[in-house]
Amino acid sequence: MRGIGCTNGNGVASEVGNGATLRHLMNIHHLELFYYVAKHGGISRAVRNMPYGIQQPAVSSQILLLEEDLGVKLFERTPFKLTREGDELFAFAQPFFENLAPVAARLRQKSIPHLRIAASELVLRDYLPAVVERLRTQEPQLKLVLRSGFQPEMEKWLIEREVDLAITPLDRKPPGRIRCARLLRLPLVLLVHKKSKIKSAAELWVRGEIEEPLICLPQTEAMTQLFRRGLQQRKVDWPQSIEASSMDLVTRYVANGYGIGLSVNAAEVVRHPSVRVLPLPDFESLEIAALWCGEPTPLVRAVLVEAKRYVTRHRPEWASAEKLE
Repeated sequence: MRGIGCTNGNGVASEVGNGATLRHLMNIHHLELFYYVAKHGGISRAVRNMPYGIQQPAVSSQILLLEEDLGVKLFERTPFKLTREGDELFAFAQPFFENLAPVAARLRQKSIPHLRIAASELVLRDYLPAVVERLRTQEPQLKLVLRSGFQPEMEKWLIEREVDLAITPLDRKPPGRIRCARLLRLPLVLLVHKKSKIKSAAELWVRGEIEEPLICLPQTEAMTQLFRRGLQQRKVDWPQSIEASSMDLVTRYVANGYGIGLSVNAAEVVRHPSVRVLPLPDFESLEIAALWCGEPTPLVRAVLVEAKRYVTRHRPEWASAEKLE
């Protein structure tokens, strides 16, 4: 059959339509990398502006493969300048790659609205449902895919286009290609059993040693890192005794008398008849932020607007002063 690539018994590529062999077909991924290099004026600049993560050496080696395959030099490295053949190839590739996003957007508009959100368990359980309910009034057929995780995982999912939006406690500045909007700030608190004689956190800091076990999230979590910084400022050494996988577990363990827990001042998390809250007024608050890549889609922007509206209406004392872009 003409126009279909196949191999003969020796594994050699046979004719493809116009007589070209499979090994002479241009590698589309290599062409995409060349497009970004030509568009941004160099390999290092291309890497910084790629829509997905790739290392500079990988781009360099694959561009060399493209040049070897074509048998021409596509650009001068230092200073950067496209050759005549590079200009010709860029003129061919540019319309295709620059029209990918608009074409995809038009096709998506014809399908059922689809949104993939990653968030912390607290956000997924207690805050996102109210936002989604308002969103469904605008998009009744909206299909949602929800995933829980921590900031490093969510950043990876965003870069690899596995999710459209992430809402997470922020423990560090996200990578440059990920955009960020701060939504709210949650004060840190300690949780003690209702029968505890401890009346304030300050009582703990004046001790030479804190005997009560500390219950908190893993050391890599933003909340725990903020608390550690506060302890260091007070020159207090209080090692973690129990690592909990969620803030709900922290509350339950405190209620069971296992120790003192670290949490946030949110009734949805700390409400328990056997637990009392000790404020930490001089500690940094936990920031909750929305993360996404590139220009936000209409659905992503709608979630951002509704999330901001929800916080301002129901928790004005938590609202971040940062405005959405």
